[in-house]
Amino acid sequence: MQLFARYLTLLALLVSAPSALGTERHAPPPEFAPGSGNAVTQADRIPPYRPRYGRTSPVVAVIAENSGTELVDFVIPYAVLAQSGAAHVVTVSTQAGPVKMRPALRIQTESTIDQFDARFPEGADYLIVPAMVKRDDPVLLTWILAQAGKGGTIVSICDGALVIANAGLLRNHRATAHWATQSLREKAYPDTKWLRNVRYVVDGKIVTSAGISAAIPTSLALVEAIAGRDVAAVVARQIGVDDWSTAHDSDQFLPKFGVNLTAFAATMMTNHWFHSTQSIGVPLAQGMDDIALAFTADAYSRTGRSQAFGLSVSSAPVGTRHGLTVLPDRVVGSPNPVDQVLPAFDAMPSSHMLDAALADIAARYGRSTAYGVALDFEYPGFRK
Repeated sequence: MQLFARYLTLLALLVSAPSALGTERHAPPPEFAPGSGNAVTQADRIPPYRPRYGRTSPVVAVIAENSGTELVDFVIPYAVLAQSGAAHVVTVSTQAGPVKMRPALRIQTESTIDQFDARFPEGADYLIVPAMVKRDDPVLLTWILAQAGKGGTIVSICDGALVIANAGLLRNHRATAHWATQSLREKAYPDTKWLRNVRYVVDGKIVTSAGISAAIPTSLALVEAIAGRDVAAVVARQIGVDDWSTAHDSDQFLPKFGVNLTAFAATMMTNHWFHSTQSIGVPLAQGMDDIALAFTADAYSRTGRSQAFGLSVSSAPVGTRHGLTVLPDRVVGSPNPVDQVLPAFDAMPSSHMLDAALADIAARYGRSTAYGVALDFEYPGFRK
């Protein structure tokens, strides 16, 4: 339903006032590309971590609301921080039981909020807040406020900013979020200064990021704050990223005549209304790359033509490379087989899996569909 609503937002923007429909195309920065050379200024940096309560490393909580939490927003920060080895990263859910990730997969968190509070009564040093379906859930908002009150830095990914705005934490702050919610945010939260054309915004102990793919640079910026730029650079090279600056051109994603967005919107709506949905099996295996899994399952489930399912040889939970617990959706040989099974992930750098998924989506369903997915990810690496 959230994806369908976003497509409606795109159509609404297409018929909005001319001031929202620029005819000039901005050249995007070469994000996620080798040798980009964009430097992070001091003002852009998350303040260096200062140990508290005798901790040898910071405690990072990644929160999920059980009925619906955005997959990439949740998995990428967890995996990047875990790979750095610089923090104790804990996945937390508002309730016991599985978390339904959106738009695909199911994850079992390590802890509930009550269990986390019992284990870490002083609170988390950093709290990661993804986009969520129930962004006004009172249990969720109360807990986020409590973590902020204990001195933790709150880091929202994508429209996780709407969650922390609902908690009242963005009043009189600068912030950003997904490009498609800009107008909504400006109207609903006028006491926040909403910035465009920036990958992430640092304002004291509040950090907010742009759309989904901004999870990568924001997470690396957090690693830099905790462990220094050299450690962040090592992790960046391992996952295939050379730049994690704030440089970004979110205006390029706005509807503009001359970039065939009308055709894109029509394609995405047609996908939902006039095509059957293929079930795509994403093979689950112990120790698999969690970043690759998140990008792949998320991307295929945004096409309007396909839905990704975690496919395993048994119904037993599967542990990822960095310790996430994924619950299989389908079992090989069961009475409800998937239509197609993707190949197992190869050894390419984790962040490159989004490009690989978009290329395959373009081959399967057309470039307009792949372009729509890239727009939803707020990812400039794919061109119509």
